[in-house]
Amino acid sequence: MRPRSRYLWAAVTASTLLASGLAGGLGVASAAPRSSAGAVLPARVYAPYFEAYLSGSLATVTKQSGARFATLAFLQAAGKTGSAACTLTWNGDKNQPVSKGGYRSGIRYLRSVHGDAIVSFGGFSADNGGTEIADSCHSVPAIAADYEQLVRTYNLHRLDMDIEANSLTNTAGIDRRNRAIAMLESWARQRGIPLWIQFTLGVEPTGFDQTTLNILRNAVKNHTRVDSINLMVFGYYLGKEKHALNMHVLAIKAANTVHSQLARVYPTVGSANLWHRLGFTMLPGIDDYPGKTEVTSSADAQIIMKFARSKGMDFLSIWALQRDNGGCPGTIDSNTCSGIAQTPWAFSHLLEPYTG
Repeated sequence: MRPRSRYLWAAVTASTLLASGLAGGLGVASAAPRSSAGAVLPARVYAPYFEAYLSGSLATVTKQSGARFATLAFLQAAGKTGSAACTLTWNGDKNQPVSKGGYRSGIRYLRSVHGDAIVSFGGFSADNGGTEIADSCHSVPAIAADYEQLVRTYNLHRLDMDIEANSLTNTAGIDRRNRAIAMLESWARQRGIPLWIQFTLGVEPTGFDQTTLNILRNAVKNHTRVDSINLMVFGYYLGKEKHALNMHVLAIKAANTVHSQLARVYPTVGSANLWHRLGFTMLPGIDDYPGKTEVTSSADAQIIMKFARSKGMDFLSIWALQRDNGGCPGTIDSNTCSGIAQTPWAFSHLLEPYTG
């Protein structure tokens, strides 16, 4: 994934199989989420994105940052045609199929420190280029089988769906994705496998546009349980931005608006439960807007975290862990640094206490 030029990417967290989950709605937790080892998972989690397509060890980076949970990005198809279109890989690399179990050692490390991994599908390149698995693969059972293979291979319980760029308007892909997730949820339920599905969606301060809301309405139509919704609170592109934006104010405004919108999409889910099923992903430092008017500081992150805690929100993250350092002052949208003056891992050290 990368910052959106208009929309954002999507993410996934995990928890328990929800015995009282609403068909086609937001899950309503009836028990504490549990990990693969049976230990209770936190009700709130900070799980920064790990850019798996960069060099560097998942175990090393998370150990240095202090993050015990991480969201690995991204999973996508090996190609757009033929058998490659339905072959799930890391980073679109045909030499890294899920069947090979890449990143297993890093995930083992996270579990050894009482954390876990979330995995994310899509990302801007895949969603824009047609290799998001639900866009490229035209067989719903094959997509569901890919999801099931991933869960089995890594013993996962938290999955993230990054839906942005062309994937936002690919109505056939949206329908296939939601139907395949519903099949996965049924498969997991029959086997007693805890499963939590999160959608990561681009948002504006004015909330979701109708295109984005239609993704959730299609999930309702297909009886797909969406357990949480992760809001990407950066890359707004609000016309001609002449002055620095107040990023924490805009993030909170977006969340309040989305909460009201979701109450109409999921009318039987109460206000507190809707808040618990929302999350934030911030971009530390300077995002990709050319004017450098969208800059998220540690002070912004502190206020956003305080708001999330007050509402009982499920999830906090940053895009991305490898950017959490001040190694490139003034640089726009670097994969490896924030572009602002900061100490290494300043955002992670600030946000990690959210887990609990």
